[in-house]
Amino acid sequence: LIKCFISRLLAPPSSSSSSSDLLFQILGPKQSPLALPIASVYLLIFLTGLSGNLLTCAVIAKHRKMRTPTNLYLLSLAACDLLLLLVAMPLELYDLWQNYPFPFGEAGCYLKTFLFETVCFSSILSVTALSAERYVAVVHPLKTRHLSTNRHARRVLGGVWLASMACAVPNTLLHGVYRLPERAEESAVCTVLRPLWVYKLLIQVTTVCFYLVPMAVISALYLVMAVHLRRERSAPGHQGKSCSPGARPQGEGGRHRQVTKMLAVVVAVFGLCWAPFHAERLLWSSVSQWTDAMHGVYQWVHILSGVLFYLSSAVNPLIYSLLSTRFRQGFRQLCLFCSALARFVRPSSSMNTHSYF
Repeated sequence: LIKCFISRLLAPPSSSSSSSDLLFQILGPKQSPLALPIASVYLLIFLTGLSGNLLTCAVIAKHRKMRTPTNLYLLSLAACDLLLLLVAMPLELYDLWQNYPFPFGEAGCYLKTFLFETVCFSSILSVTALSAERYVAVVHPLKTRHLSTNRHARRVLGGVWLASMACAVPNTLLHGVYRLPERAEESAVCTVLRPLWVYKLLIQVTTVCFYLVPMAVISALYLVMAVHLRRERSAPGHQGKSCSPGARPQGEGGRHRQVTKMLAVVVAVFGLCWAPFHAERLLWSSVSQWTDAMHGVYQWVHILSGVLFYLSSAVNPLIYSLLSTRFRQGFRQLCLFCSALARFVRPSSSMNTHSYF
């Protein structure tokens, strides 16, 4: 950076082209060469994820029987996905097309970082809370009266979002708008301004606390649930003849297995889609000296992690429709209602139009 500024001072008076060259040397290309193909993939993910998550929220809100503790956690996860699709993705697309200058100022930079970190933390904590709720419902059914209630779920989710916002503050405070001297308006970039070692340490800590540890806990919970359900299914009283206090009706046991299977797939897809994102952050925070080859590998990891990261926000409604009978019925009823409403509105508007002639 200092070398660039010295050469800039010794150079003859700049033209617009030399100014662009200087910005390119320090800040890189203004537009990513892969902006168009990445934007095309992101657009497909955006349309799929937006429609699917809105349908999920509508089904849970419309049908009283869908307002269960499990579905409240899924509603929180859908809210996280919608925030990622509606806020984080457009900002990333803007960066792809115009990496600088950052147009939203210091407040916009803080808000962008704060929202992104909050949603990331809230997503993994919601998945963890959801898995814990399922564990109680499957392994300790007698405790569901107190722990698997809508009131308890709302309290847990309130704590999840408050904790996520609190944990997003440190990373937010490390960011700000960086401007080159004499190029303030042209070179504004939302980036890390505080000591880099603090940011790298923070990335490593949050990866451990908000990905590795939760995924290990979640994996252990689902392993215990799988063992419990298998034992329950192979027990002599499985055919509905058991009268023990902890026994369930056969239909209820089947529903528990279906819900648990669906949520296990959701968690597995979540973990796989978010793994490259955290791998990219760990790679960036652990490398001190970059070579051209390492930089090339990092660029492809960055692209892959971005696609999978946002893809995780779009696939959950597809999983619900494939593996949950209730969600599938709710989606079908809502789509039929919307199509009937459209058919009702179209002739009415058509009649009103003809009445003017």
